[in-house]
Amino acid sequence: MPNARILDGKALANRLQAELAQEVQAWSAVTGVKPGLAVVLVGAEPASMVYVRNKRKAAHSAGFEDHLIEMPSDISQQALVDEVEKLNANPAVHGILVQLPLPKHLDSEQILRRIRPEKDADGFHPVNMGLLALGTPKLVPCTPLGVKELLIRESIPTKGKRVVVVGRSNIVGKPMALLLMAKGEGGDATVTIVHTASEDMPGLCREADILVVAAGQPEMVKGSWIKPGAVVIDVGIHRRADGSLCGDVDFAEASEVASAITPVPGGVGPLTIAMLLRNTFEAAKSLVSSNPS
Repeated sequence: MPNARILDGKALANRLQAELAQEVQAWSAVTGVKPGLAVVLVGAEPASMVYVRNKRKAAHSAGFEDHLIEMPSDISQQALVDEVEKLNANPAVHGILVQLPLPKHLDSEQILRRIRPEKDADGFHPVNMGLLALGTPKLVPCTPLGVKELLIRESIPTKGKRVVVVGRSNIVGKPMALLLMAKGEGGDATVTIVHTASEDMPGLCREADILVVAAGQPEMVKGSWIKPGAVVIDVGIHRRADGSLCGDVDFAEASEVASAITPVPGGVGPLTIAMLLRNTFEAAKSLVSSNPS
């Protein structure tokens, strides 16, 4: 039996979505508005279709208006930009999400930059990333925000703790480090980012009180990389040859060393969707208060 406490992200996501549904119901009763989330799906990539279906189901159960825009995989860059601009102008849409990855002929970066920062449900727009870096966040990337919420709700202290983030992506690694460094609850940590050019990656990971792994490599982090008693947050998800799922951490080894660990699946993934809905609701409140009808 593993020694580590299992951090159940799925159960927490269900609680967060139930709390959000109550807030949305109360807000909608006062304003007469339902938060509107638009999801743009280009093509029919199976994994993307599953993700979109899960997001729409969660949005519906939380009392949101759900807008699905399905586009053919051969859509032109300009036609997709035009679709995003329509959503930018639609007052019933408060959050816009373009499901990634896009087909290779499309410039994802340009598409994401065309979303109005106030409607950027994923938190990837340069304006929102810049606000996060300045310590005045508005809409924050959903996966790191979910990790922060998990640490807070599970009463895992971060103040003064040594945190190592494995991975430097704009989607997880960089915003995760910024959230953990920020002042206040779930922050005030001493943060190191480890990446492909880092020397002695296992040694750096062993310094962590909290290890957040978003490396994109299946079962890369072994038990020997983990300081006894550390908290391990595994952001990765991969499908093995036998069809089973695993993360970026060797769960069997790590759970013998860590004090607490997220499973894959059922750890960070469900929290990402919960934070997407939270971002959309925050966007709706901000947009409606600035443009009362």
